[in-house]
Amino acid sequence: MSKALVLMAEGFEEIELVTIVDVLRRGGVGTHLASINGPKGAHGLKIEGDFSIDELKEPYEAIILPGGIPGAENLGKSKKVLDLIKEGEREGRLVGAICAAPSILARLGIIEKGTIYPSMKDELGSAWVDETVVETKNIITSQGPGTAMEFALKLLERLEGKERAEEVAKSLLFKK
Repeated sequence: MSKALVLMAEGFEEIELVTIVDVLRRGGVGTHLASINGPKGAHGLKIEGDFSIDELKEPYEAIILPGGIPGAENLGKSKKVLDLIKEGEREGRLVGAICAAPSILARLGIIEKGTIYPSMKDELGSAWVDETVVETKNIITSQGPGTAMEFALKLLERLEGKERAEEVAKSLLFKK
């Protein structure tokens, strides 16, 4: 079973966080939420993490960043988060970022081509691609809440295979 770590900071985008965790868990991925600094989403929903980032012990095949403002900004301010992303990318782990979170990857200089919430496309500069989900090497990016299901299914496909992702998509009545 693959293992994925979803990083959660105060002000996360609820649709993205819940969709990612739900789809990955339905697909058989051992998915954990590591909290950075609080359980409250951008729209007031409170979600408890499985543990604090300070309690992180095991390596994961995937590190995933939901967006939201100020959620993505809070993730980007955490040295532990930045170190974890750099280490994961360097070791070839899957790194996923949606909505505003791809800006963190751009600041770290690890994104060659990707997408982000459209009003933030300047954050990616020449790496910006106007697509809902962009996959390059071990990095997957997506645009925002409306693309969260497609993004989560692409993550699942990379972790557990195309057939498993298609099974989960079908069970959720998701059609692209």
